[in-house]
Amino acid sequence: MKRSIWFSLLFSFTLGLLLSPTLPVKAQDATSLQIPVTDEGLPGSGPIRRYPWFQKLWVQKRTQWSKEIDKDQKSLVFLGDSITQGWGPRMGNSFPGVKVANRGISGDTTRGVLIRLQQDVLSLNPSGVVLLVGTNDLEEGADAEIIAGNLMLILQELKNHNAEMPVILCRVFPSSASKKRPVQQIQKINDLYATAVKGDAQITLINTWKLFADSNGNAKVSEFPDLLHPNKTGYDKWAAALRPILATHQFLETEPDEFQLEPGFKSLFNGRDLTGWGFREKKTLNKQIDFDRKTESNDGRYVAVNGRLVVTTPPEGRRIQQLWTTRAFAKDFVLKLEFRATPNADSGVFIRKPQLQCRDYPLAGPYKDLKNYKPQDWNEMVVTVKGNSAYCTCNGEVLNADMKVPSTGPIGLEGDRGQMEYRRIRIMEW
Repeated sequence: MKRSIWFSLLFSFTLGLLLSPTLPVKAQDATSLQIPVTDEGLPGSGPIRRYPWFQKLWVQKRTQWSKEIDKDQKSLVFLGDSITQGWGPRMGNSFPGVKVANRGISGDTTRGVLIRLQQDVLSLNPSGVVLLVGTNDLEEGADAEIIAGNLMLILQELKNHNAEMPVILCRVFPSSASKKRPVQQIQKINDLYATAVKGDAQITLINTWKLFADSNGNAKVSEFPDLLHPNKTGYDKWAAALRPILATHQFLETEPDEFQLEPGFKSLFNGRDLTGWGFREKKTLNKQIDFDRKTESNDGRYVAVNGRLVVTTPPEGRRIQQLWTTRAFAKDFVLKLEFRATPNADSGVFIRKPQLQCRDYPLAGPYKDLKNYKPQDWNEMVVTVKGNSAYCTCNGEVLNADMKVPSTGPIGLEGDRGQMEYRRIRIMEW
């Protein structure tokens, strides 16, 4: 009798589940999209926003994204807060041909991002992640150490999910003390971010703070009208800063360069590998390691990518390295090349041996007043050597009218900080 009653109850319960329009698992999924009522048991530390408007937005965004998981598989995910959300669902179409997914929620904090990371980001099996987060924590009074600690947890989860996936970490943008985001606190966060990722080759740190900061370290009204969120000009600058990194990771510019040499010029870089280039002993430039038919140097610092010779961002933050042609040039010549720099990147072009500074000039100097320089875009450098003097220009503007050079020597490219790219490196001798 007891067994009969037990089976009857079990049958009724099972039938009820099958006929119920809302199964318990679905109810559990819906709950998982909401902000937890308390902080108990949650990862990370620091503020989690629970304002009514934010809770509503949080559920609205995440519910919509939960319906797009299949569609957004293998996307390049942009992750963050209102600055990311405000770029639009497809990042303003700033990266044509790239499958992107915007996972920014206005008002979110580092801890909020950490809590939703698995469902909103990792479930997409992203091909890469662009991360900007931390500014809202300041408004909530969080210490820089708390913010950096949450960032480290976010990065570790990304790395655990895919140890090969490129992660681009943007320094927190400048704002204003009037927005409870003073310069000193933002700089402290960014310093801690840099320390957290130092030596990690999977993560590329990009200097988006200096890109936007005015002379006092605050946001510019012309680019951040409310001193917090970028306008179209600001978003365009951010996109331009990201493109070189995305190109190096082969999200963009994946076709070979179809440039044709001018009559009389010979190419110093074939666009496919580092044939004709190598490392040399620093003092004498005599002893050398050649990289013929290799697509990258033995330390991975110099890489041939689709027609570009890339000096990659050093994981250490700064590391001076020099790549040289395997032959010397004793005749008079004209050297032409194009270069592109990420924000505040520092490099150099060696003419037989002396260095001509080649940098993101407006931010890194020394030629900060150039009228024709195009930030985070391609610029042409022309060096004309006659005897022991070099005449050097950038987009037609003079950098050095009389640079003293030895009578013979190789051509070199230096890496220091940030990413530098070179292409169409060619020479005409006479």
